[in-house]
Amino acid sequence: MLTISETLYDQIVEHARKDHPDEACGVIAGPVGEGRPERFIPMLNAARSPTFYEFDSGDLLKLYREMDDRDEEPVVIYHSHTATEAYPSRTDISYANEPGAHYVLVSTADTDDAGPFQFRSFRIVDGEVTEEEVEVTD
Repeated sequence: MLTISETLYDQIVEHARKDHPDEACGVIAGPVGEGRPERFIPMLNAARSPTFYEFDSGDLLKLYREMDDRDEEPVVIYHSHTATEAYPSRTDISYANEPGAHYVLVSTADTDDAGPFQFRSFRIVDGEVTEEEVEVTD
């Protein structure tokens, strides 16, 4: 189960809404080994595409160095789908290389600026997708 604060939840949804019609993407880092999402890190979709997202390799390298310096790891890796449901695509699954991370997808398809938005979390390990519950806390 993913337990996430309402603030972080709202930041992910806002980023997805703001970047629509392109896919939004980012990371929420947390202390190594604790599985607790704490620090919201919106990233630029280098692909600038409504059907695909890609982290800029330079930005990603900088992020991982920063997380190492802060004793953090990626707890949540998120992105949005702008025209389909919030479920990992084959491409999403092939790029999932953090077995300990929660992969959050937000769908902005078939919504207006106010929502409602699909917000779902998955574990993706060795190509196997497992949906998990999301608990939003104060």
